[in-house]
Amino acid sequence: MKGSNFPTLLQHFFTQRLMAQRQASPHTIGSYRDTFRLLLAFAQKVTHKPPSSLELADLDAPLIGAFLDDLEKGRGVTARTRNVRLTAIRSFFRYAAYQEPAQAEHIQRVLAIPSKRQVRPLVGFLERPEVDALLSAPDRSTWIGRRDHALLLLASQTGLRLSEITNLDHEDVVLGAGAHVRCEGKGRKQRCTPLARQTTAVLKAWLKEPTRGNSRVLFPTIHGRRLSADAVQYLVAKHTAVARQKCPTLKHKPVSPHRLRHSAAMELLQSGVDPSVIALWLGHDSVATTQVYLDAHLALKEAALAKTTPLKEKVRRFRADDQLLKFLSTL
Repeated sequence: MKGSNFPTLLQHFFTQRLMAQRQASPHTIGSYRDTFRLLLAFAQKVTHKPPSSLELADLDAPLIGAFLDDLEKGRGVTARTRNVRLTAIRSFFRYAAYQEPAQAEHIQRVLAIPSKRQVRPLVGFLERPEVDALLSAPDRSTWIGRRDHALLLLASQTGLRLSEITNLDHEDVVLGAGAHVRCEGKGRKQRCTPLARQTTAVLKAWLKEPTRGNSRVLFPTIHGRRLSADAVQYLVAKHTAVARQKCPTLKHKPVSPHRLRHSAAMELLQSGVDPSVIALWLGHDSVATTQVYLDAHLALKEAALAKTTPLKEKVRRFRADDQLLKFLSTL
């Protein structure tokens, strides 16, 4: 592929492939955009060519491998973030394979770059007393306190993502029989999540509050605009600091909007709800994604252990009686 065609190919990947054909979300487009900003800046340092003069052949497997290594060592990103960047690069090269079949061998070498294995930590979540302490922290004698209480209660009961909560409007809340909240999740998938009686009562009272700036946003700022992600994270941190004074176990736990989502999932699991139902509840693409909650559920593992029959045999220490076995035991 010759020089000036690469910028055109990359532009078409964003405008035609991502936006027009796949109708990717703004979050996905932003993530892919940032990946290529970093990659092109790195390629410029290595090849001494400005991005507009790069050829597809310049972005070969060794260069991309070095870019990914630089992300980890130079920027200190996690293996997860490294893999997210690699996913964006693979997506572009799969598109390039159809547009430039003559470059198939070069493209396949890039696509063969493996993802990096990552350690998946157990998900963190709050126990019910900790959630209750957080919910009691906002001062409900003020408008902001009532808003924050309603937001935290909805988040901890429904497990909605942060972006899903901030995008809610009044019309998305359905009260009465079969009370539920509608939201649009990842991949523009819409879903309905049922509301508990307490959540329904709090939201019913909240919807009677005077609107700010004629806004229909469910949880607006004092000026009627949507809360930003940073604003929600700030209010969670503010109320967590208050809750820690009454609930000592919170002092050693980080609390975030996403941890409230985990807490909702764990409460469903502890109540005996099937993982496939939890996957639907949370808007997961696959039940396999919900497996992380099973991994973190120590009570289920302890219950399984209690059902096992203890071994009656004497415990014997292993003794390697062969040089090869001795070697293997040292690995």
